[in-house]
Amino acid sequence: MSTKVLLLEDDLLFGETLTDLLEDSGMQVTYAPNGQSALEYTFSHKFDLYLLDINVPLIDGITLLKELREVNDNTPTIFLTSHKDKEVLKKSFLSGADDFITKPFDTDELFFRINALLKRVKPYKKECIDLLCHDEIHKCILYDKSELDLSKKEYELLVLLMQHVNKNVPKELILDELWSSSEGGSEGAVRVYITRLKQLIPQITIENIRGIGYKLVS
Repeated sequence: MSTKVLLLEDDLLFGETLTDLLEDSGMQVTYAPNGQSALEYTFSHKFDLYLLDINVPLIDGITLLKELREVNDNTPTIFLTSHKDKEVLKKSFLSGADDFITKPFDTDELFFRINALLKRVKPYKKECIDLLCHDEIHKCILYDKSELDLSKKEYELLVLLMQHVNKNVPKELILDELWSSSEGGSEGAVRVYITRLKQLIPQITIENIRGIGYKLVS
């Protein structure tokens, strides 16, 4: 399962850029332009990570996190802010933040911090099916203890099949999960990826379910 992120950022352009970067890395991002909408998202969604700007409309990031911590929401949190004042830094951590990064920042540093934080709060685990093991932390799949050389789509498809092991995965679901409406995936493309996966994991059975889709058999 991909990491679910709530991003609070009132700079629309920066928010869209950061959303694209996070999604390109395999994360699912819910974007909020102000603290009130971010708070409302926490009522209806379960997140793995909060990325919060501080100076935002309606409810500032520090107040928002303080309120969430008061109701025992311990979701890992990193503040993204242009503040360099030590007093603001102190308030950020007192409100319950796990980390703090100052704008402008290097995106690689942000991902290093995200991965380090999630690794601390989430026990390292691999979900294994026969010779296949999905390493969710490092976003890779092992076959017979060796890492598979997969494209992004191949990785996403194999994860999807593993999540539904021994169950039919409809072609429509695969297309919805792997391609956005603007990308325009096709059944032919799915067949190509399935063929490639069968070559990479010869001891694992992927069945073609005529007229429906595919099934990973354990």
